[in-house]
Amino acid sequence: MSSDLVVSLRNVGKCYRIYDKPQDRLKQSVIARLHRLARPLVRLSTGRVSAIPTYFREFWALRSLEIEIRRGETFGIIGLNGSGKSTLLQIIAGTLNPTEGEAVVNGRVAALLELGSGFNPEFTGRENVYINAAILGLTREQIDARFDAMASFADIGEFVDQPVKTYSSGMIVRLAFSVIAHVDADVLLIDEALAVGDAVFSQKCMRFLRNFQDRGTIIFVSHDSGAVVNLCNRALWLQQGRARMIADAKTVSEAYLESFYEQLQGMSYTKKQSGPKEERVVPQVPVDQRQQFINQSTARNDIELFSFDPNAPSFGNGAAQIQSVAMLGPDERPLVWVVGGEKVILRVHAQARANVSGPIIGFFVKDRLGQFLFGDNTFMTCRDAPLDVHPGELIEASFEFVMPILPVGDYSICVALAEGTQATHVQHHWIHDAIQFRSHSSSVSTGLVGIPMSSIEMRAVVPQ
Repeated sequence: MSSDLVVSLRNVGKCYRIYDKPQDRLKQSVIARLHRLARPLVRLSTGRVSAIPTYFREFWALRSLEIEIRRGETFGIIGLNGSGKSTLLQIIAGTLNPTEGEAVVNGRVAALLELGSGFNPEFTGRENVYINAAILGLTREQIDARFDAMASFADIGEFVDQPVKTYSSGMIVRLAFSVIAHVDADVLLIDEALAVGDAVFSQKCMRFLRNFQDRGTIIFVSHDSGAVVNLCNRALWLQQGRARMIADAKTVSEAYLESFYEQLQGMSYTKKQSGPKEERVVPQVPVDQRQQFINQSTARNDIELFSFDPNAPSFGNGAAQIQSVAMLGPDERPLVWVVGGEKVILRVHAQARANVSGPIIGFFVKDRLGQFLFGDNTFMTCRDAPLDVHPGELIEASFEFVMPILPVGDYSICVALAEGTQATHVQHHWIHDAIQFRSHSSSVSTGLVGIPMSSIEMRAVVPQ
């Protein structure tokens, strides 16, 4: 295996035997074995090969996986419960053997899998740290030298000398993560256990993972597609044990989101396909306004806006459809350039194709990786007086806000039209990249977005 290749899976599959009755397990162990032993004698006497009886059904948790993960890569795995995510991590960690195929890992692996896995509840936290760190390859002297750092990272105080059975779920995760953070691993396997940690510890873990990305490989499992987009270079979408898609994290997360809504709402969504163009209410965009904005504004962020793309990737059940999306100035004229720090209006036009009660229109602004930067929707505004829209009627939504100062790079606006409430709704039309835009120059020095400062001052004060 290439030294640059950390994880290589070749036609990997994992099969479990499912027994309908407890006694079937005994039958399989005894009767099937006797048949197997008697098989040569039957063949000699009858000339036929007798079939060995089976008392189980096969369940393939994973099947035909072909994956290569390289050094320094952060690889995400997403999928519904039961899709095989945890089984795959256990095979990579070496705690589970594949039924077929080959799994090769080059380097020391540290895994945070199921909550508390590897911890003995009767032992103290200190004892479990020594046991787990030793399993992960550290010597007694190395553990002694690093124990204080591990205890400080976990930050569970005097509980480190109490039995683990007295710990909360968050304390178990703290201690488990502190161990894998200090064992000099080449590959980190992170399951969804981090979801139970508090906000402060989660931020500490994310800072560690960001630093680890510079020197190691991370395989990250989560239901949160936003976290996968934020952390990962590539991602795998597992569905019923098979690889549904392997691509960049943004592409995989968007495809998974479509499938999630389809299964959640029990309907077949229609994706955007090429074909005859429909008539759409698309505002006419005037000539380049860049110089006008630069001359009139004291802000320092020039953003080029591109036209609404009616053929952008989309999905929905089609009961209503977004017809146009445009960014307007305070005078409600369409823009092709805007300066960060100035007021804009995002206007969305849609048309109902069936009766729609309580439509919700919303948007997200995303960076090039697909991370959501900001957004809003109409639910709270119209909650007390929801609209009833009939087939053929138009819906218009407007969002007025101050465009933040954006770092140099490419961005897009995702727009969606749903029906229902914030918690329970049906997606009629979701467009991933309805409008794209590009920040050409920026004063942002840190963060994903910048907020215009009214003033910035610094002075020296002489003590009285």
